[in-house]
Amino acid sequence: MGRSFVKYAAVAALATGMVFAQTPAGTSQSETGTAKQGRHGFMRRHLGRVTQALNLTDSQKQQSRAIFQQARESSQPLRRQLKQNREALQAAAKANTGDAEIQRLANEQGSLLAQLVTIRTEASAKFYQLLTPEQRAKADQLRGQFRQQRHSAERRNG
Repeated sequence: MGRSFVKYAAVAALATGMVFAQTPAGTSQSETGTAKQGRHGFMRRHLGRVTQALNLTDSQKQQSRAIFQQARESSQPLRRQLKQNREALQAAAKANTGDAEIQRLANEQGSLLAQLVTIRTEASAKFYQLLTPEQRAKADQLRGQFRQQRHSAERRNG
């Protein structure tokens, strides 16, 4: 059980990037704004490197795009709710509406985040199941390298 969870969690970081790597249908890059272009551009490059490193077949690429597109669409209302909730939390803090209101909004934020993590992790699990044993091993290796790089960067910056 624990080992399976670790595998899914390891791929989750790779796959989560894929969820947001694609621009919504009908939206050109010029419509997405500079900040999103940077994030989406990074995610597309990351997806390209992962796809290449795992040597995905055309079928796997198509299936993974469908998985992450569906997850992205499912999470879109949650992301809007999270934004609204963050704004409400900021307004409550500025207005000093009281601990009860801030606690209620914080609990709502936690619930929304949990739902988002569930969607992302389920998509990651589906993606992981598409992979061959060799690709899974490579994905696990990539995840380990990513974590090591992130940890090194945190030590330098922190």
